[in-house]
Amino acid sequence: MRYAFLVETYATERVKVVSVWSEFRDEDLAVRPREGDPRGRSVHEQMVHQCVSEDLWFRNMLGVDVEAPPLPKIETRLEFMKRYAEDSGKRLGALLEKDEGWWEANVKFFDVQRSRAWVMTRRMTHTSHHRGQLMAMLRMLGRDVHSNYGPTADTGGLMANHAPTIYAYPNLEGLLAGEGAGGAKAALPGADGKVVTERPL
Repeated sequence: MRYAFLVETYATERVKVVSVWSEFRDEDLAVRPREGDPRGRSVHEQMVHQCVSEDLWFRNMLGVDVEAPPLPKIETRLEFMKRYAEDSGKRLGALLEKDEGWWEANVKFFDVQRSRAWVMTRRMTHTSHHRGQLMAMLRMLGRDVHSNYGPTADTGGLMANHAPTIYAYPNLEGLLAGEGAGGAKAALPGADGKVVTERPL
């Protein structure tokens, strides 16, 4: 199917969202990029936005309704991860059933018409944008960061220097089980003195 790559990408993107959320601690939820400035979403508000926004886009623009509340009953880090994993899994299942005609049909995107393939692409870039904000916040908090796409400063530095990609967990099921048990992330070697940016000071 011509649009299988979009489904495959969404399958990995949903895991990346939950993976980044797992890097935070419960006490981080109220943290904002700049304390006292409500213009920058807190970690908690970012999780709420991801769940609510994705639910609205899928229901109103793509016509995929998982018939579940977008937010967990108890808004803790682990419950957000479980809620989003369950709902996004149902969305993934629905997308797997769609044919090319469905993807190519135009739907309303705010005040314009766009194909569902276009809307899905924009949805994933929107998600990636917010995930990047959260990864920056992890650095502001001094937290370690496992791979989300490739190497990080904590997995060994730069890809150009053959630093490894080390995910916190091998899969989403392992992530939820590990975090539910208090955390069982893969060990990180750190950069061990290697440069972690292309323009080190």
